[in-house]
Amino acid sequence: MIKVIVCGACGRMGQAVLNAVHEDRELELVGAVDMKAGQDVGEIIGVEKLGVVVSDDLAGVIASAKPDVMVDFTRPAVVFNNACLALSHGVRTVIGTTGLSDEDKKAISDVAEKNHTAAFIASNFAIGAVLMMKMAAEAAKYMPHVEIIELHHDQKLDAPSGTALETARMIKETRAAMQQGHPDEVEKIAGARGADVDGMHIHSVRLPGYVAHQEVIFGGLGQTLTIRHDSIDRTSFMPGVVIACKKVIDLHGLVCGLEKILD
Repeated sequence: MIKVIVCGACGRMGQAVLNAVHEDRELELVGAVDMKAGQDVGEIIGVEKLGVVVSDDLAGVIASAKPDVMVDFTRPAVVFNNACLALSHGVRTVIGTTGLSDEDKKAISDVAEKNHTAAFIASNFAIGAVLMMKMAAEAAKYMPHVEIIELHHDQKLDAPSGTALETARMIKETRAAMQQGHPDEVEKIAGARGADVDGMHIHSVRLPGYVAHQEVIFGGLGQTLTIRHDSIDRTSFMPGVVIACKKVIDLHGLVCGLEKILD
């Protein structure tokens, strides 16, 4: 059994992770961390009490539970310190919180290497989203004019989403930077054309009712191609999280992207 603790346990993603870990036969839920401390995790996910009480002390949970893996779905301002603390105690980390900078990732990588353990980061744990990104990168070889629209719930803190940025990064590897649209184009309102990444425009939508959605639109002579993925429920991310909890045991250093552990 792989012993797992969950940070951000009382959030919407955290609750889904608690349930997924609890239901998997190869994983054992041994700890939960959140600012809303005091409740048994069984009550949170709607089962009998499990004897695991939510704590607001990550260091204390690591010391008492001795986990193999920490799953973090907290906030951008919190995840970095959580990851470094866990890694410094030899606890492998699975990070779903987006918003980490390249400098943050480099520091996490250094801590993982120093402590001979592993950190895994994914911008999106939905297998369908990984396929969408791979298909977009392939399509960009033949249809280089592309824009990305990502749509999320209105409580998401970072924009563009990590998935949109990762999609743009993957597309950049298959096509050269280029000017899109009219060279004399004028934004009457700043930001109307979205963020610009190597000529690609990324548009972020934040509205209640959405979970996580993205479409990548390609334009060519007399045709368009749209590749879209929709997560209509947070359970869509859980198979990827469970896979990451198991695969991170055999990783070393920092690994980014669910596609790296699916093959």
